[in-house]
Amino acid sequence: MTIPVLETERLRLRGHYPSDLAASLAMWQEPAFYQFLGGQPLSEEDVWTKMLRHLGVWVLCGYGFWAVEERASGHYLGVVGFGDWQRAITPSLKGYPEVGWVLAPHSHGQGYATEAMQAALTWADAHLAQPRTVCLIHPDNVPSLRLAAKVGYQEFSRTDYKGQPGVLLERFSATPG
Repeated sequence: MTIPVLETERLRLRGHYPSDLAASLAMWQEPAFYQFLGGQPLSEEDVWTKMLRHLGVWVLCGYGFWAVEERASGHYLGVVGFGDWQRAITPSLKGYPEVGWVLAPHSHGQGYATEAMQAALTWADAHLAQPRTVCLIHPDNVPSLRLAAKVGYQEFSRTDYKGQPGVLLERFSATPG
């Protein structure tokens, strides 16, 4: 499976490279980054496993997560994309691609997440058979909730996942897949 490369004015969304490990690990060591993502830093092994998982979703599902890099510099900024995590959660998200985005704190406030998500959702609207995508966000993660609303997600439920509260949101494709 070839992972599509998406380009925006400032960003390139691409498959992960082994060389992304150092920047991804640094990102997962920053408390401002992981505070709503389990509350703990990840080890190098766990970050590598996440990268492999992101690539594997492409093979199994035909969609997945892209590494996001700044086009001008080639710097790794984080990831955006769609997963199928088989979460044990109520209500169930199974059967619906779960969108996510995580960008390094140094890139926040520059519109990168919005730009990357708009590119990912344009791709999804054209390529995903399932018109509904979902996401899970911690209720205290106000910037992510704002971004979700900006790109068309609306709350449909509240839940708990692994002992943490969560807001479940959904979006329906602007065009048939």
